[in-house]
Amino acid sequence: MFFKYTVPVPVAAGKISRQKTKSGTYILYVISRQYDPAKKHTVPVRAMIGKVSDEEGMMFPNEKFFEYFPETPLPELRPEAERSCTLMAGTFIAIEEVVNHYRLDELLVKHFGDRAGLVLDLASYMVVEGRNQGQYYPDYAYRHPLFSPGMRIYSDSTVSKFLSSVKDEQIAGFLNDWNTDRDHKSRIYVSYDSTNKNYQAGDVDFVEFGKAKVDLGLPIFNVGLAMDQNNRIPLFYELYPGSINDVSQFKFMVDKAGGYGYKNIGFIIDRGYFCKANIRYMDEKNYGFVMMVKGCKPLVCAIIDEHRGTFETRRACSIAGHHIHGTTVKRKLFPDDERERYLHLFFSPVKMMKERCRLEDEIEQMQRLIERSVGQQITFGEPHTRFFDFLYDDEGRLVTALEKTEAVEKELERCGYFCIVTSDNMSAQDAYLLYYGRDASEKLFRADKTFLGSKTARVHSARSVKAKMLVEFIALIIRQRIYCLLKDEMLKLNVRKNYMTVPAAVKELDKIELVRINQGRYQLDHAITKNQEEILRAFGLTKNHVMARASSISEMIAGSGNTSFTEEPDDEDEDGDEDLYMTEVYDAEE
Repeated sequence: MFFKYTVPVPVAAGKISRQKTKSGTYILYVISRQYDPAKKHTVPVRAMIGKVSDEEGMMFPNEKFFEYFPETPLPELRPEAERSCTLMAGTFIAIEEVVNHYRLDELLVKHFGDRAGLVLDLASYMVVEGRNQGQYYPDYAYRHPLFSPGMRIYSDSTVSKFLSSVKDEQIAGFLNDWNTDRDHKSRIYVSYDSTNKNYQAGDVDFVEFGKAKVDLGLPIFNVGLAMDQNNRIPLFYELYPGSINDVSQFKFMVDKAGGYGYKNIGFIIDRGYFCKANIRYMDEKNYGFVMMVKGCKPLVCAIIDEHRGTFETRRACSIAGHHIHGTTVKRKLFPDDERERYLHLFFSPVKMMKERCRLEDEIEQMQRLIERSVGQQITFGEPHTRFFDFLYDDEGRLVTALEKTEAVEKELERCGYFCIVTSDNMSAQDAYLLYYGRDASEKLFRADKTFLGSKTARVHSARSVKAKMLVEFIALIIRQRIYCLLKDEMLKLNVRKNYMTVPAAVKELDKIELVRINQGRYQLDHAITKNQEEILRAFGLTKNHVMARASSISEMIAGSGNTSFTEEPDDEDEDGDEDLYMTEVYDAEE
């Protein structure tokens, strides 16, 4: 193997020769002379030390060259190495198991052809590095094994061109096939939530000013994500303009779920989607729902007042492991509601303490503001008028304010209570656990923004935004699977391990390194540690599996020629003579 940098052809009188073959001209060095009885004179024994380059007087050296010319200085400026001499392979091996489990490689090849590996590499880059900037992808690829054929490293410009070339049909085709493979027979609950991303450059038609969760004064676009809560798998996502609110978009998401073939489903949604129109639309489609009650304050307050003191300490109403109690009543949500719903009332002592402290602080702040306003012509509105009666003089100046003691006490009594409504008949415990499990979708959004570095879209066209969102969706699929496997394994251990979180596990697995040795091949640098063994066990992997996979990675890289070396020639010259190393040739002129 030849190094991909050049050195001057050595000057050694009588010892340097050149040999031309079909693949180029090679530099040979006389290492000794042996007597040939047949020829009755000595013949030189030569070793190949390099290959002539196009640059006059220069050659590509091999490892033999430095055995005979160890003092040769290396060039000060070397071409950029194609791949690191140390590859962090542990996380790649774990992600590869996830990819095989979901057949993601097969689905992507169907729609993206030879670029399927690049999609998986970009998704892996987001999971491992926690960022989504394309310009840093080559740095990741330089230090990690890849899914691309031959583990080829693509430049950031190639990544940009690829993202801008992805068509809507490819994205839709992948999402259709992905959802076709999901469970359509069993009753599943789809947890749905949305967020928004900031965008400030480029020409994207669905980027508009709207109600941003973190308002940076920039236009935004919204992203909705549906997740199968039973199997803890992301199902599909949708992009829509930033000016459209969540309530308005919900109907379209419901239709999209039906379009993917989901019929026997229920939706788990937060209070932001609570409205009469959405509830009736789910009734029309015969879909169930579990949601936190928003508005309907008189109804919820009436239920609290009616049932307060009847279930808060009853052991039969306790929800184990969550320190809350719950009970269920049947009521209509609205006066013209066509069906009775199941309203599950809950009481949390911890929530009560926090809400009472917050209410007391708010009332004290109101009192201080009122005291500073005495003698001024000022009018107070909500929430001040709910807790205080204001007295004014004839000129409209504030004289004093009297606390509405009964209203404050009523509000304090209702602290710690909350209500979840379901369309299906179930216990308060089942309703709470279903809604509590919705936390998984919120964690996915946090993972997208925090652990995948995707608070903003760093691309400049609508097509690139859509392509990047697909890559992020695939990264979320991978990350969610890793999260679930680690969580399940930790439950088996029955001991909390700090390294069993996704970020910590990724860092730990990246310590499983392959180092380049002789002839450009890679091998494991050290044995697998105990912590790494426990993490790998979550993926069904063993030390032997990792060693075998490390060997195959090395073979793939060596076979592709994608290293810091060039290939040696075949041992055959232009005339068909073999044994290039030992053949007698004419010495080069000195």
